[in-house]
Amino acid sequence: MESSSPSVPFPLLQTPIESNYRACTIPYRFPSDNPRKATPIEIQWIDLFLNSVPSFRQRAENDPTVADAPVKAEIFAQRYTAILEDLKKNPESHGGPPDCILLCRLREQVLRELGFTDIFKKVKDEENAKAISLFKDVVRLNDAIEDEGKRVENLIRGILAGNIFDLGSAQLAEVFAKDGMSFLASCQNLVPRPWVIDDLDVFKMKWIKKSWKKAVIFVDNSGADIILGILPFARELLRHGTKVVLAANDLPSINDVTYPELIDIISKLKEENGQLVGVDASGLLVANSGNDLPVIDLASVSPELAYLASDADLVILEGMGRAIETNLYAQMKCDSIKIGMVKHPEVAQFLGGRLYDCVFKYNEVSNY
Repeated sequence: MESSSPSVPFPLLQTPIESNYRACTIPYRFPSDNPRKATPIEIQWIDLFLNSVPSFRQRAENDPTVADAPVKAEIFAQRYTAILEDLKKNPESHGGPPDCILLCRLREQVLRELGFTDIFKKVKDEENAKAISLFKDVVRLNDAIEDEGKRVENLIRGILAGNIFDLGSAQLAEVFAKDGMSFLASCQNLVPRPWVIDDLDVFKMKWIKKSWKKAVIFVDNSGADIILGILPFARELLRHGTKVVLAANDLPSINDVTYPELIDIISKLKEENGQLVGVDASGLLVANSGNDLPVIDLASVSPELAYLASDADLVILEGMGRAIETNLYAQMKCDSIKIGMVKHPEVAQFLGGRLYDCVFKYNEVSNY
């Protein structure tokens, strides 16, 4: 059940891709490391994935679409745990040495082989319905801010606050199970600036002076993230005359929004005249990225997305998986933003920041 369509490199990556692009941000090993012995960083990350097994098993147990779900969920936990333990003993097993893409892919493969195609479906549907009911209020609060710079900062804060709804993080899955997430409270409670990577002031200056003709946004989670974070920002871009392509996953993976789900969400948010709370949305397109993981290798996207992105002059990658654990240092031929919240202590340690710190990385390319 892996994405079976052909794939091509994302056309806005700096070329030659072979020498300029490496998807994974954090190196788990170096050429001088013994290939048959797991490095301390590999062990640290394998342990992170091991710690998430109980929450994935619990979701799988309660999947109403799978017969004998509790039995199969236990098989998933045993199989995936065994794979991770194998990788600790021999990092070259299971297609290793491991990186965050391989560790995610192996988890999805075990789930899909057992018939678990979308174990977060129920929580995604609930969170989407909740966020849809709040969309107009969030948009109106932003529209009421007259100062352009302050309004765009508020929209960026909304993306970061929405991005906290991430059930791939063991700590957050626990917090979420206890009390859900209040979107507006999250906006107020972001860690104080300056963030661990903080180009927001530079971007605000550019936002006031500059306009882009087309933006591609790689989206992340369902619920508040896409509906109350990304879509109000996309609407603001549309209002500035920028066309917007939202790139969403082909297949379900944790609580990330998929291409069919996003089409459905947008159709529910649009008014009868096709507008998004008074803004013409004819320049808004949804594309299937061809991806089926919570991280992304931009050397391999769908031809449909590559075609739609070829004339874009702004690329936005959002979320810890796509913008921090992968692609933080990806060089683009055009302006780019990497935005997300740091939700794993191991990522915070690598960046030299705090847990729940924020990343807002803006790179401008002159004369594109």
